[in-house]
Amino acid sequence: MKRRNFLHVAALAGFGSLTASTTFAGGLERKKTTASYNGGNELETDVCIIGGGLGGCATALAICRNGLRAIMTEETDWIGGQVSQQGVPPDEHQWIETHGAPVSYRAYRNRIRDFYKRNYPLTKEAKNRDNLNPGSGSVSRICHEPYVSVAVLYEMLLPYLSNGQLQIFLGFKANTAETHQDDVKNMTIRSVDGDNSIHVTAKYFVDATECGDLLPITGTEYVTGTESKKETKELHAADTNRPQNHQAFTVCFAMDYQEGVDNTIDKPTDYDKWKNYVPKLSPEWSGNLLDLSYSNPKTLAPKPLGFDPRGVDTPGMLNLFNYRRMIHKDNFDSGFYPGDITLVNWPQNDYMMGNLIDVSEVEFKKTVEDAKNLSRSLFYWLQTEAPRLDGGLGWKGLRLRGDVMGTLDGMAKYPYIRESRRIKAQYTILEEHVGVENRKLIVGEQEGKKAYQFPDSVGVGYYHIDLHPSNQGDNYIDFSSLPFQIPLGALLPQRVNNLFPACKNIGTTHITNGCYRLHPVEWSIGEAVGLLVAYTDKHKLTAKQVRNDKKKLSDFQTFIQNQGIETVWKGI
Repeated sequence: MKRRNFLHVAALAGFGSLTASTTFAGGLERKKTTASYNGGNELETDVCIIGGGLGGCATALAICRNGLRAIMTEETDWIGGQVSQQGVPPDEHQWIETHGAPVSYRAYRNRIRDFYKRNYPLTKEAKNRDNLNPGSGSVSRICHEPYVSVAVLYEMLLPYLSNGQLQIFLGFKANTAETHQDDVKNMTIRSVDGDNSIHVTAKYFVDATECGDLLPITGTEYVTGTESKKETKELHAADTNRPQNHQAFTVCFAMDYQEGVDNTIDKPTDYDKWKNYVPKLSPEWSGNLLDLSYSNPKTLAPKPLGFDPRGVDTPGMLNLFNYRRMIHKDNFDSGFYPGDITLVNWPQNDYMMGNLIDVSEVEFKKTVEDAKNLSRSLFYWLQTEAPRLDGGLGWKGLRLRGDVMGTLDGMAKYPYIRESRRIKAQYTILEEHVGVENRKLIVGEQEGKKAYQFPDSVGVGYYHIDLHPSNQGDNYIDFSSLPFQIPLGALLPQRVNNLFPACKNIGTTHITNGCYRLHPVEWSIGEAVGLLVAYTDKHKLTAKQVRNDKKKLSDFQTFIQNQGIETVWKGI
């Protein structure tokens, strides 16, 4: 019975044959309804959210629980963004179980655990574990399968889908927008297959896309790539401004291991190229990309890694198989899972040969396909040539798990994007606000133990500043940061009034993006944006009026605190 419940919810969540025309609720319109979604349809709503990742879902939840209506689009057929369609278990800070994120984000995490406890045959010990980690992965306290997040997010959104406040269009992305002076008036969304388009009129628009897609479409001013030291005065900024210099992205994949079985795939196209590829970075990379060694992010010295798909730890080394393991079979009844399942998002499949920002759709697709070929080549190398402690080469029993990723080719539905277009914001977060070393230089040793306290804080977060190698030759930039706040000013474009960022497209720099881009921070940004829209709509204010008036700002901060938002760090 429990397994059937899981399959029912998974089907509801979109695990299966969803198409671009599939939606999960009808009758969103209070004034009118449409019977079909063919080209030329007109829809009106309060808020149009483009992008169904964690930021988009958090925005939708905040909007709907405060009584407004919303349309949310998602380019793929899974909501959840980096945790689902990209497959990446949550990267989080060490305080996440008790504080440092909104109540709603911790509720989402608890629902993940409850979903496993309700629907899966866990061992008695695992079921009684308060902080269950289904995969026992070392990267996160809650490593789990992507489609469980999809199911849980739908569970959270379902009341609003049922009552018509929320409508979700899967397989749709923004196409064009109409603006008047400093406001976005409407937007046309089009299915990725090109067969359907919908004209959406709304009072507010939210860009929750992975690459900041709405910014060029709406004419909202933005920046990309690397700022120079002259521009930002940041300690770790580059000497020159390079707008096309972005962090590597990754096409992730899931795999398991079958002892004694030969699952070797056909040799991928360009395998020899990737087998012999040495990243051209400064400072230099440790050697070949396909190797159990990489540049230590903090020191850039060569760092050896271990790999054993049987889960056996390599003495003195991180076993990559256990790092992002999303299912640990020992947490479940014997035989339920034939083996552990892991997610491959490693240095070896970081794609640093091209850029996805401000390029043509043809180039975007070509670059993603090349990145997929790198990931397939890594998998084949692991099967055939990865060195083993017993002196052998390769693990033929490794098996791609496309079923876990919801794809036929075994790769994730969408690349894991680390860097987006970023709005030119009312306030830009700099390294001096959050970076340990830079902060101490600005305010001194004692004061520098705490991040800058933003008077307009609308959330908190933490992650070290972590920039992966770039497409223009930068090696890792990785250094310590401080538990930080999210300033309202970083969520407000300088000019446009009713468009808000809800992903990695806020007012950060290339440097500070490195700590504001992770799962709980994206959720916090999305929820803050949703609450801002609800508050300004109720009080007939603009977002800039809220930020620029101390009394209104204080009232807004009380409003969001009452809805579970932390605006200051506890005990820090």
